[in-house]
Formats: sequence, C-alpha cells, structure tokens
Amino acid sequence: MNTAERHAKIVEWVLEKGSISIAEIARLFNVSEMTARRDLNELDRQGLLRRVHGGAIANLGRSYEPPFNTRATKNQPAKRAIGRKAAELVYDGDSIALDVGTTTLEIVPHLKARRNLTIVTSCLQIANAVVNHLSLEVDARLILTGGIVRPRELSMIGAMAERIYQELHVDKAFIGVGGISLEDGLTEYNLEDTQIKQVLLRTAREKIVVADSSKFGVTAFASIAPLSAIDAIVTDTNAPHAMVEALEKMGIQVYLTEPDSEMAFGGRDEPSTRSHV
Repeated sequence: MNTAERHAKIVEWVLEKGSISIAEIARLFNVSEMTARRDLNELDRQGLLRRVHGGAIANLGRSYEPPFNTRATKNQPAKRAIGRKAAELVYDGDSIALDVGTTTLEIVPHLKARRNLTIVTSCLQIANAVVNHLSLEVDARLILTGGIVRPRELSMIGAMAERIYQELHVDKAFIGVGGISLEDGLTEYNLEDTQIKQVLLRTAREKIVVADSSKFGVTAFASIAPLSAIDAIVTDTNAPHAMVEALEKMGIQVYLTEPDSEMAFGGRDEPSTRSHV
C-alpha cells in the first residue's frame, strides 16, 4: 500500500469512527509511529482531519452528513435490535410512516408477522426493503410520497413529499435523527430532510424516534423540534444514563435494547430488550 492509499484509508477510518490514534495507524498499516505522525500532519494540512494529541479526529462541520451506505455499516447490532423493538410497537392494521434512515430501515424485516399495514415512506431504500420482505398482497399497502430524490441518500424531498405527509395522518411515525440533545432537542444534517420530519411530527398520532446511542449528546446542523414533540425513543443500552433519566422525567418513554453477544459478533439476531416506562 502506497502513501496515498494509506492516507485515503486513514480518512475513511476517521469518517466512520470519528477518530484514530497514532498507535492504531501503526498497527493497522504496519508503519512506524513516526510515519503515522507524518501522515496525520499531512492530512491535517490538507484539511481532511484535525490533529489532536495522540492522534486525529474528524474535521467536519455540523452540516456534514455521512453517506447512507457508510452509516448503514455503523453500530449494526444496535440498529438491528432497535429495529426489532420498534417493530414490536406496530400492530396489525396500523398505518405507519418510516422516515429516511439506516435505523428506520432495520424496522422493516421485523414486520413480517404483521398484517394489513399501511406503510408510508419518502425513502427508496426503505420502499425496496418493504417489497423484498413483505407481501404487498397480504402484509402491507405501500405508499411512496414522491418528490425529488436526493443522490446517494435516496430520500425524497420537496413540496410533493411534504404535501403527502401533510394529508396523511398515520398512527405511528418512526423518525430518524442526526442528534439528540437535552439543550438543542432533535436535530438533523440536511435541511430538506428536516422539513419532512417536521411535517411528520405535526400529523402523526404517535411520534417515535429510533436512534442508536451514538446520537445522544450530538447536535447536528438543522433543528427538527424540541424533545417535547415526541412520545418515545427506541435506543440501545449504551445511551447515557443521565440523558435517559432526563428524557423519562419529561414524559418520554425510552425503550432500551441490548443486542446479545452472539448478535454483536454477527451471529444470532436475537436482542434482549427492556423498556423504561
């Protein structure tokens, strides 16, 4: 692997993990720590990451949205467990909205036991998963909002998508977010997606955020709504305990899911769950 290839891999690692240490570079790429420091200094000079003591962190603003496919590979065991728990909140005959997101996507495979659902989505990735996992003749009626398709994200935005969500009043909306903060509420990276989420929060009977613990304490670019706008959050057991307690005191139901060890290592997909009521 030449220097340019190594630099690209280092940047990719930082984008996915948020940080990298000098020792990790030396171990991952079989180079000396002196070479690792030179790599980080050069990448910092190019503005591709930010050099800190002992390593580097991502040099990204709040409006930077990691690509869908990159996000889909992060925290997969937690997202699968969250998807399973969220699906348990859906009953036969429900109308549900599945917002764009890699965690909302994980709800779909666990809806197989449900019947007569109406599923509304503005996400082509989720629509495709519904077609692959559910029978449109028996299990679900699928409604796509239409709109302008965002490249790579494959979510539909714009006036058409907003209008459909304004006119449909679903039983439950499962909403993905970029960040959850006690001070800043619910936030998102992309302004157009934010506007879609705001409509959902106004029209759905029950509003449920699905987000893994990495979103807690994070503030992204655009404000979606205050925390008081939602009824429940489904997350994993790594969510900060103090934040979970604060959310519960606000009257928000927090469901905590814990993937078992076999699932975490790519084995059996059977999370154990408990809820905080």
